Amino acid sequence: MDRQTATATFPSAAAAVADARRFVRKVLADWGMDEVADDAVLATSELATNAIAYAGTSFEVSCRLVGRDVEIEVRDRHPTRGIEMPGVTASSGRGLPSIARLAASWGVSYDRRTKGVWFRLTRPGAAEAAAAPEGAAAGGPEAAFTADIAANGSAQGERAARDRGARDRGAPGAVEPARDGAAAQVREGRLAGGASEVPVAGDRLLRSPAAVEAMEDGVATVREVLGAEGAAVLLTERDGRLIIGSAAGTAAEMPLGELSVASLTPAARAGSAWVAADASDPTAAALRASSLAAAPLESQGRLTGLIVAVSSLSGRFDQSDGARLGRLADEMSLSLEKARVGELERSWRGWLSFVAEASDLLAGTLDQERTMALVAQLVVPRLATWCAVYTVTEAEPDRLAYVWHADEDRADGLRELLEHAGAAPPTDASGPWNGLATAPEEVRAAVGDTANDQVYAFPLIARGRRIGTIVIGRPAGDRFPRSAIELAEELSRRAALAVDNARLFSAQTAMSSALQRSLLPPGIPEIPGLEVAVVYEPAGEGSEVGGDFYDVFESGRRPGGPAPASRWRFAIGDVCGTGPEAAAVTGLARHALRILAAEDMTVPAVLTRLNRLILGEGERGRLLTLLHGEITARRRRDGVTIRLTSAGHPPPLVLDPEGGVREVASPQPLLGVFDGVEFHTDTVELRRGEVLLCVTDGVTERRSGSRLLGDGHGLEKLLAGCTGLSAGAVAARIQRAVRDFGPEPSNDDVALIVLRAS
Repeated sequence: MDRQTATATFPSAAAAVADARRFVRKVLADWGMDEVADDAVLATSELATNAIAYAGTSFEVSCRLVGRDVEIEVRDRHPTRGIEMPGVTASSGRGLPSIARLAASWGVSYDRRTKGVWFRLTRPGAAEAAAAPEGAAAGGPEAAFTADIAANGSAQGERAARDRGARDRGAPGAVEPARDGAAAQVREGRLAGGASEVPVAGDRLLRSPAAVEAMEDGVATVREVLGAEGAAVLLTERDGRLIIGSAAGTAAEMPLGELSVASLTPAARAGSAWVAADASDPTAAALRASSLAAAPLESQGRLTGLIVAVSSLSGRFDQSDGARLGRLADEMSLSLEKARVGELERSWRGWLSFVAEASDLLAGTLDQERTMALVAQLVVPRLATWCAVYTVTEAEPDRLAYVWHADEDRADGLRELLEHAGAAPPTDASGPWNGLATAPEEVRAAVGDTANDQVYAFPLIARGRRIGTIVIGRPAGDRFPRSAIELAEELSRRAALAVDNARLFSAQTAMSSALQRSLLPPGIPEIPGLEVAVVYEPAGEGSEVGGDFYDVFESGRRPGGPAPASRWRFAIGDVCGTGPEAAAVTGLARHALRILAAEDMTVPAVLTRLNRLILGEGERGRLLTLLHGEITARRRRDGVTIRLTSAGHPPPLVLDPEGGVREVASPQPLLGVFDGVEFHTDTVELRRGEVLLCVTDGVTERRSGSRLLGDGHGLEKLLAGCTGLSAGAVAARIQRAVRDFGPEPSNDDVALIVLRAS
C-alpha cells in the first residue's frame, strides 16, 4: 500500500481538539502505525488548538500514508493570518516548536482560501534499516561512532552514534576486546575542553527502571570481572555532590561520606579511569576503602557519575584493572544515556499531554471564575502544593481572586497569609517571590511552615497586557525542578488567554443583557376585563441580543370618557437575524409603535409608517414580521374588541370555552420589503372565557429532528388542551411544551402574548 488518505473536518469548538486527536489515533491504528501515534496525536492537538485559537474557523485534518512515512496536515479557513510563533507574535502556545521537535519534517502551505500546517513522521526502525549498510561499510561501530560525532557536531549526533554503538557491541557489562584509537582520541579531546567540569543531574536516572537495572547489572559485572569486594555507581547532583545510585558487596555497607565533583582527582575530571592504592584518594576515603579503581560515567561530554571497585586491601588494583573498568564505564554510559533520554522523552510527552488536556479544559469554559478555579486545580498537586490567582482590573491593581491548597484544611490560613502579604509582583517575567515574608508575624505563626514555602510568580499576559498573576508554592525543602517551572510558564500563557477570553465574554454578555432589557417593555398595564400574560426567552447563552420582541401599552382614552384609559395596544414581532443589526430594528420598531400610537394613528397607518421607516434604513434595515392590534373595552363589559393586523407574522389563534380553536387574522406582507403596501385590520370580538394566543416562529418552528411543533396543526392541538386555564397557565403550558418538544435547546428566540377575556 503506497498511499492512503483519510480526511475529517471539525468545527471551531473546544471539543473538536479532542475529536481530532481521536480521529488521528484511529486512522494510525487502522494503518498499523501505532508506533508514531503518540507523536502524531500530540502534534495534531497543538495545531488544532492553534486553528481554533488564532484562525477561529473550522479546520480539516488529513492523514496521508506515503511509503513508511505518515504525513498529517491541519488546514484552517483563514490564510491571511500568519503562523503564531512563541516569543515573537503569539500570545500563547508552543505549537510549531513542538512540531519541529516531533516531526522528521514540517512546513506551511497556503492557497487562496485556506492555510495548512503539515508534518511528517517516520516509522521507528525505517531510518536505521536504511542507514545500516552505510555504517557497516564505514568500518564497524566505533568508526561509525567517530564519523557521527564529526559529521553532526552536536549532542544529538553523538547520542545517536552512542545508541548505535550500544546495539553493535552487545549488552551492558560486556568487556570490549580493544578500543579504537580514533574513538578514544575524540572522547579525550572532547573532555579536554572542560565540558566534564559541569556535572549532569543524575537524580533523573533513579526514576528510570531501565537505568536502575543497568546500574545493578553494571556493579555486579564489575565485581565479577575485577574480583572486587564491592562496587558502586555514584551519580552527580546539580550542586556537584555525589550520591549512591547502586552498590553491591562491601560498598553497599559503606556509608558515602561528603564527596563532590570538585574533590575528585584531575584524572576523573579529565574523563580518564584511575587507580588509588590507598585511602588518600578522596573517593576511597569517602567510601572508607583502602584501595579502589574508578572510571567516570559521562553523557554528552559532561560527568554523570562514577563507577568504582573497592577493596579493604591496599594496592589491590593495577592499571590493567583501571583500563578494563574504563571499558565497562563506556558500556554503562551508553546504557544510562539511553535510559536518561528515555526518561526525558517520557517526561516531555507527559508535559505535552498535560498542556494539551489543560488547553481543552480551559477552552471549554467562558466563565471567568471557573477558569481561574481550573487553573489552580491544574497546578495543584502536579506542579505545586498550592496555587493562588490574582487578577488586575482598572479599578483594582491586584486582587486575590482564587486560592487552592492540596490540604483543604490549610486553604483558609493560606488565603489570610496571602491577603496580608505583599502585593503580587507586577512583573512581565516569571521568577521567585518573597512576598510571604512581608506578612505580619502573628499571621505567619498561625499558618506554620507554610509561611516559609518556596514561592514562584508567573504573570498572566494576554494580548500584550498583564491581566493577573499566578503564584505557586512548595514546602521549603521541596525545590521546584526546572521542568515544573517551564510547565507552569506554559500553563500561565494559555491560562492568560483563557481568562481574558472569559472576561471579554462576560463583558459582552453583560452589555447584551443590558441592551436586551432596554428593548423590552418596562411593565404590563392592567386592562379591565382582560388577563394578560407574556413569555420571552432569548436563544443561546445571552451573548447576543435576540430579534423577537413584544409590547403591551396604553394608547389613548375614549373621547370625553372618564379615566382610566379605554384603549390599549399590543405588538409582537420578529426581526430577521440576531445581534446589533437586529437590535437596531427592534428598537426602532418598538419605540416607533409607541410614538405613532400616541399620535392616535390607526393600526394599519402605524404599520405603513413603520414599513417606510425600515425601508429608509437602507442596507441596515432588516425584514420584520409584526402582529399589531388595538384593544377596546366593550360597554357591557362582556369582553373586549380587538382590531389587529398580521404583517407576515404567524396568525393568532382564539380558543373558545368549548375547546374550539380558530385563526383570526388574514396574512399580509411583512415589513421592510415593498413600499406602498396598504394594510387592513381584522376585528376579533373576544368574549368572556375566550383566549387569544400570539406567538413568534420560535414556537411554531421549534424543531425535534425533522418535525416542527407547528406541523399538523400542532400548536392548535396544544392550545385546545388549555381550555379553562388562566392566561398565565396557558402561557406556562405553551412555554413548557416548547422546551420539552426537542432534546436540544432551542436555537431561536421565543415570545408569546396570551390575552384572556374575563
